[in-house]
Amino acid sequence: MADKIVKTWDEAVARKWLESRVVAARADQVVAERGGRELQDDCDKASAEEMVCSLILKAKASLDTQEAVSNLLRALLERDDYIWRGVYDDTRFDRHVRSYAKKVIRMVKLNDGFEKVTHYQ
Repeated sequence: MADKIVKTWDEAVARKWLESRVVAARADQVVAERGGRELQDDCDKASAEEMVCSLILKAKASLDTQEAVSNLLRALLERDDYIWRGVYDDTRFDRHVRSYAKKVIRMVKLNDGFEKVTHYQ
């Protein structure tokens, strides 16, 4: 079996990825808002992505280690509900926030995917 290469945690790469996701999520929200009623769920998904990434970025010390980011995200998952601007359906939004937070937790645990900063992932 080939040995797996273990990457070290790079705060700068994670920060750049989070910042790019916030920009992409805001752009997706604009597109969804222009699309009308049938794209409201897409707008809620983009809002959830923006919220999760923004909360991580606001807690600047949290990016120092993988464990700190994971703990921040786990604390986010423990909330009962989430409040954010521009949300159409609170229940769907809560579900999207939890789903996106779990995705980022997996990325942090594996330390994989942060190098992908293109708009669409």
